[in-house]
Amino acid sequence: MNDRNLSSPLGVGSVLDKIVLRKKEEIADAKRLISVHDLEQSVYFNRTPYSFKEFLLAENRTGIIAEFKRRSPSKGLINGVADVAEVTQAYNQAGASALSVLTDVDFFGGKKDDLLAARAANEIPILRKDFMIDEYQILEAKAWGADIILLIAAILTPQQIIDFGKFAHNLGLNVLLEVHNLEELERSICPNVDAIGVNNRNLADFTVDIQTSFNLVNKIPDEFLKISESAISDPKIIKELKNAGFNGFLIGENFMKTENPGAAIKDFVAQI
Repeated sequence: MNDRNLSSPLGVGSVLDKIVLRKKEEIADAKRLISVHDLEQSVYFNRTPYSFKEFLLAENRTGIIAEFKRRSPSKGLINGVADVAEVTQAYNQAGASALSVLTDVDFFGGKKDDLLAARAANEIPILRKDFMIDEYQILEAKAWGADIILLIAAILTPQQIIDFGKFAHNLGLNVLLEVHNLEELERSICPNVDAIGVNNRNLADFTVDIQTSFNLVNKIPDEFLKISESAISDPKIIKELKNAGFNGFLIGENFMKTENPGAAIKDFVAQI
């Protein structure tokens, strides 16, 4: 294993590299504006996060992690008019086990206020969906009312995953590790994560293939929650993924690309 594979898995100039470079600038700016002390004084910092496992496995929930996403590097604008509180409440009412809220500004059109609005409107777990490369971002997630953070194996070393996972757990946060292939999975598994998500999207060319999840599900130890992410647009796939051993299903674009994401998830759930 060489260092290049850890720091720049997709090669110089990839979208992921650009996102990480921009993220470093964002974090530096944020640290200058808001101190750690300020984050610790926030209204949500001392709340006890919801248990991801409890909600994901609840019989009255669907296992769906419903995402609020305005845009993406691969698709461009997905939905520029949806109201985050309205949509996430509809997701919740339709039986979502958790919410995923993008907070990346430049590439996904997300923002801190989206997470705050979703938190104020809902009493289920919320994932801060972002590219976490610094402990400061984990403190932000806690301060903004998130319950779950995302650690992406493609942009982190195994040691960073261990350290960030421990840091998050010490704050009471749940940790979702995202992998794209067997190599990432094998080098990234550690006790400091609660769930492992298989992203069915190839980050090199942004194509999606649901088979990635089926190929990896039995490679994930059973002590972790198993999540399938992306390329889920058919309710029948949920049944197949459940039968294969998955507990959760992250769905964003499929609902967000419609005029009424709340109605879209309701229709989807009715067919599961």
